[in-house]
Amino acid sequence: MADSESASLAEPVTVTPRTRPNSPGSQGEQSAPGTEASAKSPVAPGWIAAVCIAGSLLIMVGADLVRQDWMYPPLRLPAGGFPFEASSVAVRAGVVIAALWIAGLLAVAGLAAGLLAARRGARPPMRPILIAAALVVAVLALLPPAGSTDILDYASYGRLMVLGHNPYIATPHLLRVSDPGFAKSVPWRWQNQVSLYGPVATFEQYAAAHLGGDSIVRVAFWLKVWNTIGFAAVAIAADRVLRRDPGRRLRAHLLWTVNPLMIWGLIAAGHLDVLAAAAGLLGLLALGQQRAGQSPTLARAVLAGALVGVAGDIKINYLAFGLGLAWALRRRPAALLAAGAGGLVALVPGYAWFGTPAITALFARRNKSTVDSFYRLTDMAAIRPYLGETGVVLVIGLGILLLMRLPAADPLRPALQPVLAVSLAWLVFWPYQLPWYDAMAFCVLLLYPASRLDWLMIARLAAATLANIPGNPGKPPGHTLDAIDNVIVHTLAPGVLLGCAIALIVFAVTGWWGTAAGAGLVSPVRSTAG
Repeated sequence: MADSESASLAEPVTVTPRTRPNSPGSQGEQSAPGTEASAKSPVAPGWIAAVCIAGSLLIMVGADLVRQDWMYPPLRLPAGGFPFEASSVAVRAGVVIAALWIAGLLAVAGLAAGLLAARRGARPPMRPILIAAALVVAVLALLPPAGSTDILDYASYGRLMVLGHNPYIATPHLLRVSDPGFAKSVPWRWQNQVSLYGPVATFEQYAAAHLGGDSIVRVAFWLKVWNTIGFAAVAIAADRVLRRDPGRRLRAHLLWTVNPLMIWGLIAAGHLDVLAAAAGLLGLLALGQQRAGQSPTLARAVLAGALVGVAGDIKINYLAFGLGLAWALRRRPAALLAAGAGGLVALVPGYAWFGTPAITALFARRNKSTVDSFYRLTDMAAIRPYLGETGVVLVIGLGILLLMRLPAADPLRPALQPVLAVSLAWLVFWPYQLPWYDAMAFCVLLLYPASRLDWLMIARLAAATLANIPGNPGKPPGHTLDAIDNVIVHTLAPGVLLGCAIALIVFAVTGWWGTAAGAGLVSPVRSTAG
């Protein structure tokens, strides 16, 4: 059932492809009446999606309310006001951790059912769905950070800068020995690590530390406020772009706005990747639609370059979005130069301010891998000295393959396909990956037609999220939970991530993407159009 806004809009302007019913490109999402997919009712999977997603989000909110019972390090909440916590409720850590694993499984089931319902033609009223998502995000922003200690590192870097130190030289350990308000809440694992993030991220952390004062919880709150704004920016941008296509609009909100796995990593845990994703996506959209014979204005090109530069100045890997801009503007030299100038204006001043230590920090994880990486299935002692070089070779190889073989993209937004290709290659084969890194691909995937790539990305995100629960250094309490965690981290997650990498290569080689024959779109990389 379509909402009132969608019902009044015209059908999306696309060209219906002339393909045979049994052609390879027609085996995915079907829109023609009378097909088997459209004959099936979306009601059952729609209700399953609603129940599972709502249940997953409620568990996550509940876990965040009792953070003090299962998360480390301890946080001293301000005497009055926000953030809030159910301090009078005591729940065993093992119960919360098990519940979060269940929440992750419910999220997978809900997202799968939701995508199936959308494929079958479900058109629920979007307004209550978006309002509910906004409420959940707002509640999690008002609660202490949970699911990771990274945001406490961000807060520490901001505090160091407020105190006059360079976070690319000084480490959070300094706060452990000299700042009573932060000392007990600085995560021990990264206490001797300088900041690994770009200057824009550091200035964002400084702003939060200035507003939060000597309370690490208040600093984290302001960091979560910025993240909430970034998360909403991506949701609103996708909603506006897809507003005339109710099916793709629903799919985009399933993958992002109501996706419990994304909300947990980007809002509850407070990872700054969402800010880079928002800036990068807005940069790509700032170019506008590029129709034949038309060129974006220089102002649009400068804005696009500046936004992508900001994204890269938060996390350096988002400079890959600049490759998309370069491809889209390759035959428009004035606009290309303007975009490059905008990017340099965003990038250069921050690195010039902080100097060589900020540049050196970019290479700190060159030969490291995460514990759930499928590289761990190999002989790490043998390949570790060459891990970075191995990753680079594989990323480049897969990137080239995907540039030529990804499903069709919007011909009016030619920057999307190269960005998604490079992002997927980096996410799949770079040895150091965490679930919230996938925001880099998800924010672009929202604007793509539905395909088997949706399922592959959800599988990746789910496996990595489960492996990172509860987000504490060390093992979960109890023999049973420890055994389950060991299987998830060292067998299930690496196996799923490796399987997704293999599947992505197979999809690319065979063209078995499962799209609706490209929905009449063309690949900008394979197209000869200017």
